[in-house]
Amino acid sequence: MGKLQEFELTFDNNKVVYSPGESISGTLKIKVAQSFQCKAIKVNCNGFCGITNKVNDTAWTVEEQYFNSTVSVADKGTLKQGDHCFPFKFLIPATAPTSFEGNYGKIIYRVRAFVDTPRFAKDYKAERPFYLLSLLNLNEVPDILGPSSSAVTRQFTYLLVKTGTVVLQAQSDMKGYTPGQVIQLTTNIHNQSGKTTGTVVASLMQRVTYETKRPTHDVRAIAEVEGAGVKAGKEAEWKEQIIVPPLPQSSLSGCELIKIEYYIKVSLKSPEVMLTLPIHIGNVSLDKRARASSKAAPSTSAPDGTTTTSASATADAPTTPTMPPRPAPKPAPRPAPRSRVSSYISPSAPPAEDHEGAVGGTTSEAIPTKSHSQLGASGPHAAVSPSAFSYAPGLTFSQNQRHNGPAADSSGPLFCVSTGATIPFFSESSATPMPTSCPLILPPDYRNSAYPQEAPPSYDESCNT
Repeated sequence: MGKLQEFELTFDNNKVVYSPGESISGTLKIKVAQSFQCKAIKVNCNGFCGITNKVNDTAWTVEEQYFNSTVSVADKGTLKQGDHCFPFKFLIPATAPTSFEGNYGKIIYRVRAFVDTPRFAKDYKAERPFYLLSLLNLNEVPDILGPSSSAVTRQFTYLLVKTGTVVLQAQSDMKGYTPGQVIQLTTNIHNQSGKTTGTVVASLMQRVTYETKRPTHDVRAIAEVEGAGVKAGKEAEWKEQIIVPPLPQSSLSGCELIKIEYYIKVSLKSPEVMLTLPIHIGNVSLDKRARASSKAAPSTSAPDGTTTTSASATADAPTTPTMPPRPAPKPAPRPAPRSRVSSYISPSAPPAEDHEGAVGGTTSEAIPTKSHSQLGASGPHAAVSPSAFSYAPGLTFSQNQRHNGPAADSSGPLFCVSTGATIPFFSESSATPMPTSCPLILPPDYRNSAYPQEAPPSYDESCNT
């Protein structure tokens, strides 16, 4: 490096994953072989999102800036021969989104150092990335309680002149999951035709939308399960499980350019019938008590239109004489709607038409599962250690969410490419959170100005070994 033998950025405690609102601190280490003049030594911390129209391109067509702070750690003067340490500290805004790396866009955070030298002299630069994780608490997502269900009815033609109907119904046990949890999927198929259906396939899908003038949609299957077909005139039930792999969270709060969605796609290959079950992927799992209360119906409707409550809800209520309710007038009969078959399947639409025997008309059979597959794996880091898990300061994991397996490389974060995005993971051996007893000292807030208004932190010209 010429006059500089070492020019390196390090973070305190070798920490590389932070939370919004935290401070990031470290040291710029410089080892000078020969004294030279410098105009200034500056350290910059910034975060931004970049979107492109080409896969894995860094020529951004659209950018979104989250913060950009610069502090001068040394003014104009002579940098003497020897070792020098320059501490720095920045405040990460509380609104900064989680780090993300996809095919058409990235959310990047980094710390950079610059040595400005006089004219015609060589400038020196160093850069070190870090990652941000803003936890998504599934309990705070609106309308998250209860199962996700959908149903569709499809009429089709076979053997040129014959027609048949198939009713496809599917339901997941929840609407929100965290990596490591299991999706319990129940599918019911009623084949009201004289032809055996094709295989049934359930896929965990990821859809990433990159907002540009012409939005780009990157859709891929994360995991897939395949079951056997249903014989003619039979009704069958298929119960399967899909383990949620390490995935980016559904919501990148604070980012307006990237939108991540997940859903379960259930389809028949013949005839072509498909429905979707929207779900959310987060970092904090749903409260079991809230899930249990959502399953209990608080009230029921009587045939005459009145509402009745459970005995436990009215046991302590005082008894007062009430008049019997007046019967509601019967509505005028309406003509039966025409049957319509649309190529678009609404995720929450009921069957378009009721058929005799569609539900409970025949004895259900069990559909055997033919295969399981994890899709989209590619690249040198496609295989993620079984002991890998997302890490955030102060985040703990229940025992059933940890898996035993070989330890990952402790030199830095692993990257999962099989999910369509690159996100940091840490094995249990490499996760080194800061001690909870350490006080959190916040630096001056530099978000409103390119340069700090307060004096930079003091530094020693010699490194403490």
